[in-house]
Amino acid sequence: MSRIKNAFASGKAFIGFITGGDPSIGKTHEFIRQMIRGGVDLIEIGIPFSDPVAEGTVIQEANQRALASGATPKKLFGLVEEIRAESEIPIVFLTYLNPVYRIGYGEFFDRCAKAGVDGLIIPDLPFEEQVEVKSVSSGFGVDVISLVAPTSEGRIKKIASEAEGFVYIVSSMGVTGIRSEIKTDLKSIVSSVKSYSTVPVAVGFGINTPSQASSVAEIADGVIIGSAIVKIAAEYGGDAGEHIYEYVKSIKAAISLC
Repeated sequence: MSRIKNAFASGKAFIGFITGGDPSIGKTHEFIRQMIRGGVDLIEIGIPFSDPVAEGTVIQEANQRALASGATPKKLFGLVEEIRAESEIPIVFLTYLNPVYRIGYGEFFDRCAKAGVDGLIIPDLPFEEQVEVKSVSSGFGVDVISLVAPTSEGRIKKIASEAEGFVYIVSSMGVTGIRSEIKTDLKSIVSSVKSYSTVPVAVGFGINTPSQASSVAEIADGVIIGSAIVKIAAEYGGDAGEHIYEYVKSIKAAISLC
């Protein structure tokens, strides 16, 4: 059983996102420790990028702070190695295709495997163009996570049937960010994905309150939260650790009831 599967083995999974290097690599490590302490089941680390097209203002600004602090893919691989010395929690990177391409697919996935990165989410990589990336990643045991959007209806069968790790369902159109309500018919999308795939299904984009997380956990295998956690890091800076812990703990408690 891979580490990603372990995240879903004991009930509904909470996947927590943090931007790597915001406000520093050291603080990101501290925040991840607090997320693990709060009960998160899988850590998603964003590799900062200058043009994160899928991200809203909160994560865009976090990317800029991280880049200004000197965060690089090399330093984030080092961070994962440090986490691996302490924990077997599943870890996935979120990055855009350009940094992976510039490093080189072979070298990038070799570094992932050696550091202990279990999967990769690439928002600007169309499903139809995953073949080249997967042909390399599979040799290193790193899952490339597929995304399903509300507009993916005609492609769900193909995306789901070839999915690995977990399927990331985007709850709302547009970029990441906190939303007061989610109007997408998630139950229908989750059901459709599950009819074609045996890998777990997690839902993200816009979820930020315990009640929202609980509602999503009723129909999906996992809940993904990013902007709300990154916003806490932005508000409290280096002192955000305990606040992140309390927030993660509240979300985990809500979805554990499902």
